[in-house]
Amino acid sequence: MRELSLHILDVVQNSLAAGASRIELTIDQDCAADQLTIIVRDNGRGMDRAQLEMVTDPFFTTRTTRRVGLGIPLLKAAAERCNGRLVIESAPGQGTTLQAVFQDSHIDRAPLGNLASTLLTIILGDTCDLHYVHRSDGSEFSFDTAEIRAALGDIPLTHPAARRWLREFLVEGERGVG
Repeated sequence: MRELSLHILDVVQNSLAAGASRIELTIDQDCAADQLTIIVRDNGRGMDRAQLEMVTDPFFTTRTTRRVGLGIPLLKAAAERCNGRLVIESAPGQGTTLQAVFQDSHIDRAPLGNLASTLLTIILGDTCDLHYVHRSDGSEFSFDTAEIRAALGDIPLTHPAARRWLREFLVEGERGVG
């Protein structure tokens, strides 16, 4: 994938498919340590040891529509290509935590991409709560959709005015850490 935001979207879709009702997404860019870390933690159904051992195999998937699952293997390859690693921890009934680490300055590291659009897609596409934190060398942008929903009351996030506000909020927030 050309942008890391697309990998993030794929991992979040996996979390949703696993029944997650809450997802925590953290992006930590530390230029001094030359490291970019992406963490996706969910409260989905989790994986047993056998599934966890197979999850990076491109010919393993729990879907019935296709016999390949390339998202996680491609993310793992992207991280390793940039002197990084992919670590996944999971247990049945406990959810899953995925951590992808990249050498930030590596010539092959894909750009983060359009995170605001990716976040908007996640937020508007499901009723799952998303807690998001993006840190970059002392700057931070964070939000929690549970808090946003509570503030809006009966107004759904998909309402045109709410959607417009969300887009502006996400673009401005990402610009502040970029």
